[in-house]
Amino acid sequence: MLPPSMPDNESERMETLRSLNILDTPPEERFDRLTRLARRLFGVPIAAVTLVDSQRQWFKSHPGVEASETSRDVSFCGHAILGSELFLVNDASLDVRFADNPLVTGDPNIRFYAGYPLTVDNGCRLGTLCLIDVKPRALDDEERVLLRDLARMAEQEIAAVQLATTDELTGLSNRRGFEALAQHAIKLCKRASKPASLLFFDLNGFKQINDVYGHAEGDRALIAFATVLRTALRDSDVIGRMGGDEFVVLLTDSDADGTLQTIARLRDQLELHNQVAKTPYQLHCSVGTATYTPDSTLTINDLVAQADGAMYANKRSQR
Repeated sequence: MLPPSMPDNESERMETLRSLNILDTPPEERFDRLTRLARRLFGVPIAAVTLVDSQRQWFKSHPGVEASETSRDVSFCGHAILGSELFLVNDASLDVRFADNPLVTGDPNIRFYAGYPLTVDNGCRLGTLCLIDVKPRALDDEERVLLRDLARMAEQEIAAVQLATTDELTGLSNRRGFEALAQHAIKLCKRASKPASLLFFDLNGFKQINDVYGHAEGDRALIAFATVLRTALRDSDVIGRMGGDEFVVLLTDSDADGTLQTIARLRDQLELHNQVAKTPYQLHCSVGTATYTPDSTLTINDLVAQADGAMYANKRSQR
């Protein structure tokens, strides 16, 4: 087994990593969504966002594996951060660097590993977005590009830890966070020739809830609606609160029929909430949609503007 060597800028790298205050923090949906998406897109049992600490690699997100960290000496990611490009091991049992590695000879029985280093603004590589399989395999050119794009999304989420891109009340992405995540998701849809839809929601009668029952109750209504969105949507969909009582959702790989089904599912979930919630009011919403096709030049801001206009038309029709 060949333990990974130390990067030349290890001191600066560790200072940068510690300054993020991200090590040993609880799971976050922004990272878990990426690893779930990676597992589904590549058909692997394990995907992880890892951060390489001084003596260990720690997993910020690790669906498919129970351990939250391993020794840096046996980590594949410790090797991956030594370069700026994809680190690929097609069959670890045949690779002299890893054949007798305990992660290969024992649980989780790694055979295939693909990791893109996660780089921050000062050039330090803090960890990886990686794929792991228990059987040998390879990545074609398109898959390599796709993994790189997912890694760029993970990099942006690491940067977002400092940029406050999360809405404190609901835990969803705020406007800035949504636009960044959604723009990356749109790029992935374009590359994979998949459609997408953007939904813009506005709560009906929200001002009255605030006026009659107070702003604390208004906050609870917003939290409840955010929970409905999370419950009804897929893990790979991007959800954000634009401000006030306005919410947006980007549905990836969703055509017109799929979008209508999603809206129906959301309304059913909202009706279920109204039936069981012990509140003196009910939650209802208006929604507008905008469609993205792989040959489109529309940006996320364009789609938001289109869906916003459609939402107001929907609201006027309900009146």
